[in-house]
Amino acid sequence: MTENQSLVGVDFKEGYIAIIDKPLEWTSTDVVRKIKYALQHRLGYKKIKIGHAGTLDPLATGVLIVCIGKATKMVNDLQAEEKEYIADIELGATTPSYDLEHPIDKRYPTEHITREMIEQALRDLTGERLQAPPIYSAKKVEGVRAYEFARAGEEVELKKALINIYEMEILSLEMPHLKVRVRCSKGTYIRSLAHEIGQALDSGAHLRGLRRTRSGGFTAENGWKLENFMEKLIECETK
Repeated sequence: MTENQSLVGVDFKEGYIAIIDKPLEWTSTDVVRKIKYALQHRLGYKKIKIGHAGTLDPLATGVLIVCIGKATKMVNDLQAEEKEYIADIELGATTPSYDLEHPIDKRYPTEHITREMIEQALRDLTGERLQAPPIYSAKKVEGVRAYEFARAGEEVELKKALINIYEMEILSLEMPHLKVRVRCSKGTYIRSLAHEIGQALDSGAHLRGLRRTRSGGFTAENGWKLENFMEKLIECETK
């Protein structure tokens, strides 16, 4: 989206899809709440429905599809579309959450790892298969979020989900740092994928950074910066 695009005249209740480039350290719910507050308290949409089509972790950035008004009926369909990510992975070290939410808990050798080994590991992990979510995730076990068990130090077995990784490509490799482009189905945990790559290399790995570059036909480069979208939203109040 360009900074010059106006939202004046949009009937948000009738339906609007906002493609937001989610900022680092914001939860997906934070973004939805901020937009909803402005719609309710600044623009007078008291009972407006709003939701997002696919959660991004706080430490991830990129495409967050926010559906407003009647567009919320499209959430499930939009959520089901394939995703594309750029994953920054550190080899030779693991964390309990598989990302930087927790400090490194164990280090592993990396001297034996070659580019050819990584390429083979990526090929082996590509395709339709089952994947276990990270224990530090919002998946529910008997009505309780998995991360609640993890924080309490309790072991719990999470049900594996059927996912499909369509394509993976090495973008850069400067040991121990690996950058990979991933094209995958909904429900794929890139944190888990980083962990799986470490295991496949007889080492360890965790996610250092993640950017969702595409969700279905929506791309990050055509999305709104959150602060810019909020400015344009507030402009509607005075028009």
